[in-house]
Amino acid sequence: MGWACLVCDDEYVTTVLIVDDHPSFRATARALLEAEGFDVLGEASDGRAAIEAAEELRPDVVLLDVQLPDQTGFDVASRLTGDGLCVGVILVSSRDGSDYGPLVEESGALGFVPKAELSGDRIAALIP
Repeated sequence: MGWACLVCDDEYVTTVLIVDDHPSFRATARALLEAEGFDVLGEASDGRAAIEAAEELRPDVVLLDVQLPDQTGFDVASRLTGDGLCVGVILVSSRDGSDYGPLVEESGALGFVPKAELSGDRIAALIP
């Protein structure tokens, strides 16, 4: 995993790519994270676009929905964390994390946050 890439510095602003097929969730997540000091670099609505955007934008974190129209968030997370990109993945879903068993850890993601509990603090707690 590429977490040696992150710099632990109080002045450092964490960059984020938001991936979800619902525009309303992307807008809400963007507003919430920007208000809490994150720099949202972009958004994507499916797995293919997520991979392309992550390669182009090089965010620190990809906030990634588990259910996308073209592939699962687990597959996208595995690809992003295994491709040598310096990116951390945090999976989100409207379902509870316990519904996914070991899939979150097996995907290489840093962790899981239910959409209803999304906050800057929850994201920051998962970033090493």
